[in-house]
Amino acid sequence: MWNMNAIHRTLSLCRNGVSLAFLVGLFVCTSLAAEQSTAVQHAEFSPMLERATAFLAGAQAEDGSFSSHAGTGVTSLVATALMRNGRTPHDPLVFKSLVYLKQYVQPDGGIYQPGSRYRNYETCLAILCFQQANREGRYDQLLKRAEAFVKKIQWDGEEGHDRSSPSFGGAGYGAHNRPDMSNTTFMVDALFSLGRGPDDPAMQRALVFISRCQNLETEHNDTRFAATNPDGGFYYTIAAGGSSQAGNTPQDGLRSYGSMTYAGLKSMIYAGVGPNDPRVNAAYRWAQQNYTVAENPGMGNNGLYYYYHTFAKALDALGKKKIVDEQGQTHDWRMELIDELAGRQLENGSWLNPNQRWLEGDPNLVTSYVLLTLSHCREKTPKTQ
Repeated sequence: MWNMNAIHRTLSLCRNGVSLAFLVGLFVCTSLAAEQSTAVQHAEFSPMLERATAFLAGAQAEDGSFSSHAGTGVTSLVATALMRNGRTPHDPLVFKSLVYLKQYVQPDGGIYQPGSRYRNYETCLAILCFQQANREGRYDQLLKRAEAFVKKIQWDGEEGHDRSSPSFGGAGYGAHNRPDMSNTTFMVDALFSLGRGPDDPAMQRALVFISRCQNLETEHNDTRFAATNPDGGFYYTIAAGGSSQAGNTPQDGLRSYGSMTYAGLKSMIYAGVGPNDPRVNAAYRWAQQNYTVAENPGMGNNGLYYYYHTFAKALDALGKKKIVDEQGQTHDWRMELIDELAGRQLENGSWLNPNQRWLEGDPNLVTSYVLLTLSHCREKTPKTQ
């Protein structure tokens, strides 16, 4: 059967003026992942998954958590990654994690450890996890309350920031943390997984913030950085004076970099921005000009595995089987990415970034990023019955 949530999203987007041809591609590429996929024609794909799953099985704590010292986020990512690669919610490895996460459902609807500074981040990842596990409405109420929580702490009029504010529409780690692209795009992922499209006010607000974090002058972005480095890529945040993890240009612009550009690209698609929109075109041109699976462009090995995740998710959402770089060379990005990841897998089945920035020294986190990445390396095919 067709995925009815995906159909609902598609019809909702159609009502908002996004082309049917684009939505069919988005529907096939992003909405049916849990239902069917063609076999990946790469000898290393299945062995990689098997070794990684065996590693994670041995890394799970007795209480079902993974890296609980870092909050609930890693556990949510691991469980989601396992389910997106064939494990069911009843699989013991997944089930124990779901039980662990449920104990952190808070009275305000958020899902986070008490006292956490990362309430938005942890709740968004938990939404992705429980939505992936939702069968016969088992987690409907939990998800409804979690959605209300992340929408409530999105930066908008309730926080004293109207549309003119650079913070408007964004999300930070928690209720009072200044918004940034990474947390905002996790929020967009969570809402999209729940079937929310461009008709949802929170998605509309998020798109305002995301558009302002792009190095591109448009009717959607008149910030001072828009024309300073107009390469079409994205940086970390326009809020609080603006900043990029890749630093500034000599003209005091904010440098674009790979992980944020792909995060921005897929989030615009999820929010209903069509493929012919100047914002999507400019971001894709940046991707062509900076294509690589060897590093996070503009950042080297900083956040490398987070980059792989956003890279694969964006190109999958865009429906791109191949990408042509600025030298005119055509790349089968799925095969090249699998090659790269196969070469980086450690003997114990995990992955690890020698650059430990942003927790990428944690093999549980990094291995979950890789499994999520690999879930987008399957080409999806529609299933009619």
